[in-house]
Amino acid sequence: MTIVDQRYAAELVTDKGKVYKFDAIECLINYQNEHQKATFAHILVSTYNNKTLTDAAGCSYLRSENLPSPMGMYITAVSDKGTAEELRQDQGGQIYSWEELKKNFNQLPVIKPQALH
Repeated sequence: MTIVDQRYAAELVTDKGKVYKFDAIECLINYQNEHQKATFAHILVSTYNNKTLTDAAGCSYLRSENLPSPMGMYITAVSDKGTAEELRQDQGGQIYSWEELKKNFNQLPVIKPQALH
């Protein structure tokens, strides 16, 4: 898979080392939701501020209509809550932890319906 925008890339790595690559965090979460019995050694997201893959649980997530992710859920990972707050002040939106994002994912309101694939 070709990743269109490295700021939004995500990966799951199984216990056996198989790597699943995703264009956007929302695709990774959808995959996890569809494969709830699977276990993963690593859940990685690319951070907006430095475009490096980082442990998803340690990141903060901004959902802002001013930062469209490739698949239309407008979810952006940043390396820490302080950086997320700075970005939120500039771009608007709401900040989530990894656990909050996963827990509320299916209830998140659509920001711009025409952007969804």
